[in-house]
Amino acid sequence: MKTSALFPAIIASLICFPAFAADLPKETPADRDQRMAWFRDARFGMFIHWGLYASPAGQWNGKKIGGIGEWIMNNAQIPVADYEKLAPQFNPTKFDAKQWARIAKDAGMKYVVLTSKHHDGFCLFDSKVSNYTVTTASPFKRDIVKELAAAVNDQGLRMCFYHSIMDWHHPDAQSIAFPNYNGGKSNPNFPRYVENYLKPQVKELMTNYGKIGIMWFDGEWIADWKPDMGRDMYAFCRSIQPDIIVNNRVGKDRKGMAGMSEGPNAAGDYGTPEQEIPPTGFPGLDWESCMTMNDTWGFKADDNNWKSSSTIIRMLIDCASKGGNLLLNVGPTAEGLIPQPSIQRLAQVGKWMKANSESIYGATASPFKKLAFGKCTRKPGKLYLHVFDWPENGALIVPMNTKITKAYLLADKTQTLQTAAAANGQQITLPPSAPDPVASVIVLEIEGQPQPTEN
Repeated sequence: MKTSALFPAIIASLICFPAFAADLPKETPADRDQRMAWFRDARFGMFIHWGLYASPAGQWNGKKIGGIGEWIMNNAQIPVADYEKLAPQFNPTKFDAKQWARIAKDAGMKYVVLTSKHHDGFCLFDSKVSNYTVTTASPFKRDIVKELAAAVNDQGLRMCFYHSIMDWHHPDAQSIAFPNYNGGKSNPNFPRYVENYLKPQVKELMTNYGKIGIMWFDGEWIADWKPDMGRDMYAFCRSIQPDIIVNNRVGKDRKGMAGMSEGPNAAGDYGTPEQEIPPTGFPGLDWESCMTMNDTWGFKADDNNWKSSSTIIRMLIDCASKGGNLLLNVGPTAEGLIPQPSIQRLAQVGKWMKANSESIYGATASPFKKLAFGKCTRKPGKLYLHVFDWPENGALIVPMNTKITKAYLLADKTQTLQTAAAANGQQITLPPSAPDPVASVIVLEIEGQPQPTEN
């Protein structure tokens, strides 16, 4: 296949077809708990899908293209040479890394995951193994990853990178399947792509931008990515930054959009449910639901199906109540702006978090299988009741036999609530109206372990 004009020549002396390692790094349960501690405490992160696909914004040659925005190259069956023409047009002069980081911080988010390279192959960082990058192929010439990493770190958040295993642009990867870039055709040069392009770029990301929280892989479903390649990539990442967390899409064991892996040799540290929150949690397992605010990840100009701020807040509570994280997406425009509807919703989430974050950060899964009024999170000696449906009679029944030593509103700890034993649990007497229309949080200080009556 003819090599793209924007793709650098492959140096023949670097070509090799390695035997990929299969052994995963060994660590004790205590070591793993220490490595995963910040992730379990964070509970809330920002996903950022941004790249060349923001420029067409869901349209090609005057036609609206179905599907999610970042898949337009595949969904519209755009030839590589035609899609490459977007690069000289990509000039996001309104991009402000400090503003993006502040938006995430003010929303109560603890980490940021940026698409360093999506499936279309365009890189938002200064890669030395490619000239299909923002610093070389676009007029912007600035290393977006470098600027955002610095701003995120300045806000006290963790910088993380999404990086696609699949690559529709690289001649040794999936572009051989055109016009179906995601097709099942095998590319005999794929191992060469992994060794001479994919791994060097991952090394650049983990070497040039400070301490990284997560390597968030995707595109692992392609036929050419083998299980031993996933285990090798996981070990490769941990060899560069031993404390890094790697999602399970590095391997081949993820079971669909439900996101969890199966198998004793599955690579990756946590599961990745996509566009769904599991009905129940996964005791003993780490997971993170990635969700959009509207219907797409990458920016589409006509996608105005925005979730409400109340829905997003309850999504966050739902994840935390099941022992998981919420990774909430924004899709910036080609100019470099996070859409205003996203900013507005994140500000409203941040307002709620400012009063109630104690019930989210570091909280673990609810001891209750189901609560009629809402959700529950837990910390040692405390239960946090997230009340969605405020009882009209002012009596909230908690189905447990555990003794409550104190009850109060998290947003107003001076207001102690009366409690009493009831026939079917513990009764809490509430104020006449909910202090928060979305989710009011009641803290219960308890003796011993919670003993639900309906589990």
